Amino acid sequence: MGQAIVDYNMIGEGDKVMVCVSGGKDSYAMLDILLKLRARAPIHFEIIAVNLDQKQPGFPADVLPRYLNELGVDFHIENQDTYSIVKDKIPEGKTMCSLCSRLRRGILYRVADELGATKIALGHHRDDILQTFFLNMFFGAKLKTMPPKLVSDDGRHIVIRPLSYVAEHDLRDWAEHKAFPIIPCTLCGSQENLQRQVVGDMLREWERKSPGRLQNIFRSLQNIAPSHLMDSRLYDFQNISTTGVANPLGDVLFDEEEFKVTSVLDTIGIKVD
Repeated sequence: MGQAIVDYNMIGEGDKVMVCVSGGKDSYAMLDILLKLRARAPIHFEIIAVNLDQKQPGFPADVLPRYLNELGVDFHIENQDTYSIVKDKIPEGKTMCSLCSRLRRGILYRVADELGATKIALGHHRDDILQTFFLNMFFGAKLKTMPPKLVSDDGRHIVIRPLSYVAEHDLRDWAEHKAFPIIPCTLCGSQENLQRQVVGDMLREWERKSPGRLQNIFRSLQNIAPSHLMDSRLYDFQNISTTGVANPLGDVLFDEEEFKVTSVLDTIGIKVD
């Protein structure tokens, strides 16, 4: 997590970081590690934990305040009945994630303004980023995912994802080790057969059969060659011309691949002595 913060310059001197805490393992871990990093960092920055209580039936409203008080961290609980809005607007059996996410995002941006936060930290991890990548590819025909750092849609906030490099299984282990008081989601988290869950299952099966595959896919998102894709907005294909000079970013870039031919042959079932 510290490496991701450094690589993308997520937190700077004097920042006030609004850490969005849902009650799930990911946001608990993000807050926990951010507090540890703050104690050791060579810069000064503030942390305030924020929870959006969406008034879901049965939500244990006392759990997070008690935990955050025991932790000794500044926090704010925002009470907004988005649950009723989502249930009213979305027909039974339809996915609630999109509307719920938009409502939650707008509220968090407003709260960030009110609290004077300079950064909004969300708890999405490596596997969330990969799932979003494939969801956009399969269902949106886009090569797009959750970036580690971005400017919000309204242009007024910087959103960071400090867990971008962290695998979900590590967060699961950390949550168990720390015994976080996990609060299950009874809204989107309770829906079955979501496409995100289907894609998540696919990625976990890939990793089970080929350990390390997910990390390689993740690294590919940081190692992009626009000249070897097909988007004319990123690369001027129409006006390319010969120069007589070798291009270090051209095909030469791929002459020395990191993987070995034998490993490829092994993958397709051909054994080489």
